[in-house]
Amino acid sequence: MATTDVTIDGKSLTIESLISIRDGGAQAKLSDSAITAMRDSRRAIENILDSDAVVYGINTGFGAMSSVQIDKADLAKLQANLIRSHACGVGELMSPEHVLMMMTIRANSLAVGHSGIRPEIVEVLLEFVNARICPVVPRIGSLGASGDLAPLAHLALGLIGENEFLVEVDDGWEVIDANEAFSTINRTPISLEAKEGLSLINGTSQMCTYLAESISVMESLVFTADCAAAASVEAIRGSHRAFDPRIHSARPHKGQLISSARIYSLLSNSAINDSHADCDRVQDPYSLRCAAQVHGPVIEALIRARSILEIELNSATDNPLVFTTEDGNADVISGGNFHGENLAIIADNLAVCAHELGSISERRTNLLMSPQWTGLPAFLAVEEGLESGLMIVQYVSAACLAELHLLANPASTSNVPVSMEKEDHVSMGATACYRLISSCEMLSRILANELISAIGCLRLIPEAPGKGVGNIVQLVDPFIPELAADQSLSEVSDALAAGLRYGLLHDL
Repeated sequence: MATTDVTIDGKSLTIESLISIRDGGAQAKLSDSAITAMRDSRRAIENILDSDAVVYGINTGFGAMSSVQIDKADLAKLQANLIRSHACGVGELMSPEHVLMMMTIRANSLAVGHSGIRPEIVEVLLEFVNARICPVVPRIGSLGASGDLAPLAHLALGLIGENEFLVEVDDGWEVIDANEAFSTINRTPISLEAKEGLSLINGTSQMCTYLAESISVMESLVFTADCAAAASVEAIRGSHRAFDPRIHSARPHKGQLISSARIYSLLSNSAINDSHADCDRVQDPYSLRCAAQVHGPVIEALIRARSILEIELNSATDNPLVFTTEDGNADVISGGNFHGENLAIIADNLAVCAHELGSISERRTNLLMSPQWTGLPAFLAVEEGLESGLMIVQYVSAACLAELHLLANPASTSNVPVSMEKEDHVSMGATACYRLISSCEMLSRILANELISAIGCLRLIPEAPGKGVGNIVQLVDPFIPELAADQSLSEVSDALAAGLRYGLLHDL
C-alpha cells in the first residue's frame, strides 16, 4: 500500500524515490510546474508545424534518414511507425519492477520540459505506474546511445495499445491485454502526434533503472563488507591497531576514513581483543589489515556514481530538445544527451569495485578456514578428516569470484557503429548497467560466505566480540544453522546473500 507521494518535476527524483515506487511504497505525482513546462515546449512544436519549417525529429525521418522530409498529413503515422519498427527487443523480459522504474524515469525526464510532448502522455505513464501496470518489455536491444531505443519502444508500444501488459496481483504478476490495462486506469490508448514517439524512446531510462538498483544494492554491500571484515578480525583474534584513526588521518582519503571508522567502531569493547593483548602476533594479512584501504575506494566510487546518476535522472535525455523563451519563440536543437557514456563508465568501474570487494572477502574466508590463523579446527569440521566442515564454502566463494572476474570486463569498450555510420559511437551502457546487477548478486554470495565462516568461528570462541560485531552476530545468526555436522549450506548462503543485498545490516 503506497504511503507517500513522489513528485515528478524533472528536478528532484532520487534513487530512494525510485526504489520506493518499485516496491509499492510510494506513488508518482506530476507537478504543476512540470505540466506548464511541457505545455510550453509542446506549443513550440505546434508553432513549427504551422510554419512549415523543416526540423529534425518533428517532420523528418530518423537516424540515417534524417534528411527525408515527411508530409504533415503523415506525421502521426510516422510516430506510430517509429514505435513499431523500433520495438524489436529480444531475450528475457525485464522484470515488471524494473519497467515501473524505467517508466518513472522516462516521465521525469520528459517533465524537465524540453521534449515537446503533451503532458497528458506523461500523466498516462504515471497512472500506469501507480496502478502497478506496465507494458511487457524484452530486456536486450539497447546500445546505450540514441537512448535505450528498443526497450523504450516496447514501453511506447503499450501506450498506443499495441502491446501486452503485466499487472501486479496478490501472488505475483499476470499478463493482460491493452484493453484491460487502459480500462483499469479509465483511459484509452494514445494517438501520438509529431515528435512524441521520438521523445518517448530517445533517452537513458533503462540504463538509469539498472544503475539505480545496482548503486542501492552496492551501497548496502560495501557496508556489509566492513561488517564482515570486523567479524573476521574478531574470528581470528586479529589486531585492532590497523584501524586506529591516527593511521587513516595520516592518509585522509574520504572512503578510507569512512571504512576504517566503521570497522574500528564495530570492534570497540571487545573481550576477544583483551584476551590476546600480550600475544606475539605483530601484523595480520593484508585482507584484514588493509580492508579499509580496499573498501574505501569503493565507497568513493559509489559516492561519485550516485552524484552522476541523480543528475542523469533529472535531465532531458532525448533529441532534439526544445528551448522556449518568454516571448514565445523557441529553438529546436539537435545534440547527444541520449548518449550513455557517463553511465557505462560508472557501471564498468563499479563492476571492478565489486570484484575487488569480493576478492578481499574471499581471502578473509580462506583465513577463517585455517587453524594457523584461528586456532580452531580446520574448516571448522567437528571431526577432522571424517568431515569437511566449511571447506567448500570457500571453494564456492572462489567460483563466485571467477564470475566476478568475467563480469568486470568493460562493456563500454565494445563500440559497434550503426545506422549507416550516422550513429558511429555507442556506449553499450545498458549492457554495462545490467551486468552490474549480476555483479552485486555474486558479491553478496561471497560476503554471505565470509559471514557464515566468521560466525562459525565466533561461536567457538568463549570471549565476547566487540559490541558492533556482537550486533552483527545477532542479526545474521538466525540465518545460520548449528554447524555441528556436515550439511548443505546452499540455501543458507543464498538466503543470507539476498538479505544482505537489501539491507539486513542497516539497523546496526
